[in-house]
Amino acid sequence: MNDWGFAQTDPSQRLARVHLFSIVKVQGDREVEFTIKVKEYYTPADPAAQFFAQADKQTNQHAAPYTPSGWGLTLYEALARCAKEINRFPYQGPD
Repeated sequence: MNDWGFAQTDPSQRLARVHLFSIVKVQGDREVEFTIKVKEYYTPADPAAQFFAQADKQTNQHAAPYTPSGWGLTLYEALARCAKEINRFPYQGPD
């Protein structure tokens, strides 16, 4: 039961439960650890995006910096989309 949602007194508050995950991107002989934060909204603004995932680091920093993210109806869907986006561009940050 999601009784935590009853703490929200107005839908505009966008109350969300936060889940944290870690994933390692391997580039050649280098490993870069990303933390993915997934927000589970009690009353999402868009019913198709109850879960929103976003990485803590950008990729493609030298051309057009990109923050990997993903959304979906399930935690798995949002997390998997974000993980896929992490691998879309190279990480070009500091070692």
